[in-house]
Amino acid sequence: MYLSWESIQANAISFAKRWEDATSEEAQAQSFTIDFLRVFGVDDPEKIGNFEYKVPLDDGHVGYIDYFWKKKIAIEMKSFGKDLRKAYRQLKEYVVHLPDNEIPDLLMVCDFATIILYRRTTGERFSFKTKELRKHIKRFSDIAGYETTRIYKNQIAVNVKAAEKMAKLHDALKEYGYEGHALEVYLVRLLFCLFADDTGIFPENSFTNYIENSKDDGSDLSLRLEQLFEILNCPDEIRKKRKLLPKNLLQFRYINGGLFKETLPLADFNGKMRQILLDCCNFDWNKISPAIFGAMFQGVMDKKTRRKFGAHYTSEENILKLIKPLFMDELWNEFEQVKAIPAQLDAFHDKIASLKFLDPACGCGNFLIITYRELRLLELEVLRMKINTAQRLLDVSSMLKVNVSQFYGIEYEDFPCQIAQVGMWLMDHQMNLLVADQFGTYYVRLPLKQSATIVHDNALRIDWNKVVLTEELSYILGNPPFVGARIMSTEQKADLRHVFGSVKNVGNLDYVCCWYKKAVGVMQKNRNIATAFVSTNSISQGEQVSILWKPFFEKGVFINFAYRTFKWNNEAKGKAAVHCVIIGFGMIANNDKFIVDGDICSHVENINGYLVGAQNICIGSRRKPLCDVPKIGIGNKPIDGGYYLFTEDEKNSFIAKEPASKEYFKKWVGSDEFINGKIRYCLWLGDCEPADLKNMPECLKRVEAVRKYRLASKSRPTRKLADKPRRFHVENMPKEDYIVIPKVSSESRYYIPIGLLSANTISSDLLFIIQSKSLYDFGILTSAVHNCWMRSIAGRLKSDYRYSKEIVYNNFPWPEANKKQQEKIAKLAQAVLDARKQFPGSSLADLYDPRTMPPVLLEAHQNLDRGVMRLYGFSARMTDSAIVAKLFELYQNIVMK
Repeated sequence: MYLSWESIQANAISFAKRWEDATSEEAQAQSFTIDFLRVFGVDDPEKIGNFEYKVPLDDGHVGYIDYFWKKKIAIEMKSFGKDLRKAYRQLKEYVVHLPDNEIPDLLMVCDFATIILYRRTTGERFSFKTKELRKHIKRFSDIAGYETTRIYKNQIAVNVKAAEKMAKLHDALKEYGYEGHALEVYLVRLLFCLFADDTGIFPENSFTNYIENSKDDGSDLSLRLEQLFEILNCPDEIRKKRKLLPKNLLQFRYINGGLFKETLPLADFNGKMRQILLDCCNFDWNKISPAIFGAMFQGVMDKKTRRKFGAHYTSEENILKLIKPLFMDELWNEFEQVKAIPAQLDAFHDKIASLKFLDPACGCGNFLIITYRELRLLELEVLRMKINTAQRLLDVSSMLKVNVSQFYGIEYEDFPCQIAQVGMWLMDHQMNLLVADQFGTYYVRLPLKQSATIVHDNALRIDWNKVVLTEELSYILGNPPFVGARIMSTEQKADLRHVFGSVKNVGNLDYVCCWYKKAVGVMQKNRNIATAFVSTNSISQGEQVSILWKPFFEKGVFINFAYRTFKWNNEAKGKAAVHCVIIGFGMIANNDKFIVDGDICSHVENINGYLVGAQNICIGSRRKPLCDVPKIGIGNKPIDGGYYLFTEDEKNSFIAKEPASKEYFKKWVGSDEFINGKIRYCLWLGDCEPADLKNMPECLKRVEAVRKYRLASKSRPTRKLADKPRRFHVENMPKEDYIVIPKVSSESRYYIPIGLLSANTISSDLLFIIQSKSLYDFGILTSAVHNCWMRSIAGRLKSDYRYSKEIVYNNFPWPEANKKQQEKIAKLAQAVLDARKQFPGSSLADLYDPRTMPPVLLEAHQNLDRGVMRLYGFSARMTDSAIVAKLFELYQNIVMK
């Protein structure tokens, strides 16, 4: 049985404390290694591995691995200050001489103060201080008894199985007419009882036995459960007066907390339903995670979403990304500074017990639950320090100060509110069990005198000060709903207008922006509050930045940390495909601001609304280009019902019927055709002479079909367009070759595939058209500089880049270049086109996929990039973020002229 991560984290904290002063390899290496492995539940390292493991080398010599556990880990210890890179090279040399079926995935070198871990299968390298081991324990999941990802998958599987059992119970009760609010409360009560039966709140298996002692046909089970719920809400002083209460009920303690207070209608049971409940009883509820299970339990109520159990809960990994920089890292650092000073440690303990947290879109409470767990783990170490320095025996239970009443939530739906409330109690009990495990003092916090405040209401209509006093609030956090501006319900649009009032262009904001606006309003009243939200990435892109962030910055808001676009990964089967950002912001600027972009963390002086380390510049829509360059427009939009568009076979068949139509066919290119090399044609009759058209009956049929299609439209402008069935709704057909840019391009491409098309080709509205055939213009636009600009300020479709003429192109700061400089860029741009021509059988999608991009094309692009960067006066070594920062500066200078 593996240790819980909470236990491992507690072990890691103790381990780091014990070994903070160790320095000698010879004297202490083996003891250190044994103690290290015991952190992860490896009780007897010498039984499963070997110290000083002999490895025959090619030169006839013998190497010795300090500790070797077949297939799992090899450890090399060095004295403090020794070269760990050299130690790794030595260890790697030894490992390659092992039999293939014994080579471990984890290679660890350590000098007591620093641990460097290498994972062979992924090539990952992690370096951290030994005192920070608690932050990195999951990197060692292999030696805790699980493969790297299996621990997460197993955790999900356990919680899914639990939710499925509750789903069967839900369906059985609902089938016989028990539904609505009563059913929701009934299920939450049963969940609490099941958990209590396996975790020591109730005497072991007492609830299971109580159900088993009911009649086989279930006829008395409803009454028995009603009696149980009633006694769980009965205080001890009343119990004493009720002399006739049976002993099988008195064994259940008074719970309090309001969970069993409401009187519910009786739920009828039969033998089958009784067996379903017993199946639930036979599951080990001690294994569930209150944070994960809560979201899955919510899905029990809806059969449509049930098949995707776990698809929409926020993973623990993503919650920790938010809460660690928001407050936990700072609290741990403060603890390290005060832990050896009793008076300051006491003050710190009081501080963490006084913090108050609000999740204004709490759902089933997973942010609150994980935050509470992390705060309790910190308190656990505070208690350990206090006990270690105390001169007398202390009662640990009386020293616990952090409690669930520090946590507040607002949730629109009733059932998640109940789950969140109970989830906090379940986590509280799990943490109390951990205290018992660490200090040998069994502690159950019953009756429940404290609880989280979870309010069932619309967070956008309620005054948050009525939930938790603004002057007492410390942090606002959470994961507000992901609803785009174009798919909001009527009620949600009304919420948006209620929160933002008459703000211009507010209809272009995503729903989540309402929570940002409300949070800023609260922080203006208490500047010490800090906020962080997980949000859709669109709020840091395109036109939303100017609408949302510009007023915030004017009010004195600072973005203190940010995770740029990442895929929401919750390890669940059927998981939601969502692309998110995490933004931490407040009225007080942090000294150490940082941006995480993929695996790269950059420390910056300022973070703007695009989550770039640059000035607070917000790029609004611009009708004309910022610089003196060719205008950009959208391609052609027929609104023809497809009657004018043909595949090659369809075109050939049509011409066979009507040979005169051949001269009216032109190549039709949209983004799919342009990027993926597909071939389509357009029958363009807009310029056809009426006399010629009369002699082409098949073409006339198409014209009539388009006319009828437009007349049938619900759109009045489209019906009006039926008067001119040969014309397009939007027509943009340059007389010369022209540049095209696809509206949407994959995030995996470093360069947007930009191209030049002939005047005889008609481009659809899925391409932007620039009426220029200048290789200089093409070179600037296809360069890394322009692509960096685009990636930073363009909107996105999911995670793909969505190019914009008003935001991206018209605001792009072009360089100044004389004729000679333009000719140099044109020559480099031609080299890019020439490189493409070397691969006629490959589409642009093939050529610009990073996995298949030909070296000759990449080299041509890199040469062009260097040329364009020289034109801007940029160093060739500048990072993408530095390029964007300079472009923002250049943009500002041009605007200010």
